[in-house]
Amino acid sequence: MFRTLALVILASLITPVMADQRAETQQQLDQAARDVGELKKLLKQLQEEKSGVQADLKKTETEMGNLEQQVKDLQQELKDSEGEIQRLDGEKKKLQEARAEQQRLIGIQARAAYQSGQQEYVKLLLNQQHPEKFARTLTYYDYLSQARLEQLSAFNETLRQLANVEQEITAQQDQLNEQKAALEGRREQLATARKERQQALAKLNQDFSDRDKKLKARQQEQAELGKVLKTIEETLARQEREARAAEEARKRALAEQQRQLREHPAGSPARPANGPMVSSAGGNFGGPFAKARGQLPWPVDGRVVARFGSARGGDSRAKWDGVLIGAAEGSSVRAVHGGRVVFADWLRGAGLLVILDHGNGYLSLYGHNQRLLKSAGDIVKAGESIATVGNSGGQDTPALYFAIRQQGRPTDPAQWCRAQG
Repeated sequence: MFRTLALVILASLITPVMADQRAETQQQLDQAARDVGELKKLLKQLQEEKSGVQADLKKTETEMGNLEQQVKDLQQELKDSEGEIQRLDGEKKKLQEARAEQQRLIGIQARAAYQSGQQEYVKLLLNQQHPEKFARTLTYYDYLSQARLEQLSAFNETLRQLANVEQEITAQQDQLNEQKAALEGRREQLATARKERQQALAKLNQDFSDRDKKLKARQQEQAELGKVLKTIEETLARQEREARAAEEARKRALAEQQRQLREHPAGSPARPANGPMVSSAGGNFGGPFAKARGQLPWPVDGRVVARFGSARGGDSRAKWDGVLIGAAEGSSVRAVHGGRVVFADWLRGAGLLVILDHGNGYLSLYGHNQRLLKSAGDIVKAGESIATVGNSGGQDTPALYFAIRQQGRPTDPAQWCRAQG
């Protein structure tokens, strides 16, 4: 009967814990879903910003390509202009040499004309014996004078045009230099803008990558939480079925016990009073619980009055799934190993009960206490007081119910605790 009752107790104990875990897991799952939604929105926004920066970058780089071509064209124009200036400088030099020669000749003619004064035509007339020769000579003289005048006029015109060309080239070169300086400045501005946009794009890419990793992590967490929630729901459903089956078995066992009590009014045999003595003294085991077999202290000082697997009451079908240790009322109940309190409350059939989780599927149970010193969620160390011995749960004498579970299966505490005295 106690075995059946223990199943009911364990199911009743774990079900609220699992239900709390399910609620907590569902909350985490909902939060993960909200986080995923927010991250998706943020990623979309970052993608839009990234597209805008890429468009600006494309425009800037296209403008820079055009500007580079303009600079090259301008440099070619400057080169052509410099060549033209050199050509004109050469022509100017030749004209200056010609002008110097013509100036020398004109100077000679001017001095000769000055010396002859206004009598040149008279001398020509007087020196000629034949009138027809005089007329022909005079015509030649006029031709020469006219040629000299035209040559001088053309020379002056060339110098004037040369001066205009030089002035125009100088102005053009100044203008081109200004354009080049402006274009160089614009190119520097565009280079700066491109660098800034590249930096912005790199930052957006990094932000996008970081948030994408975070999104994947949150999605993975969401999937894992979903699996945990499914496992919890399946476990709760199975425990509910087992609890119903255990309750029905308990009712049958109780009915059978009542029937036997009616048939045997004398009642069941008394608990043996001469069981082995156990002690909580000695050092604590600091390793993992799975390796603590035979090295744990007992939770209380006292005498074992019911062994693991012995008959419970007068029904041989009901076995003890732990041990019952008779001890002084109010004495300390100590944790046999470090762990976390997963249950600390009154439970039907076990009275005030404490259950410790030692990890890897190992639980230790302490029942029929007088007072509980710890609450669910507390972390306790090996040897720390967690309760005091009492007779809660329907016991007639002070005693501690002590049990160990491995993956939900009862195991003999005597195999885990130090040898009995």
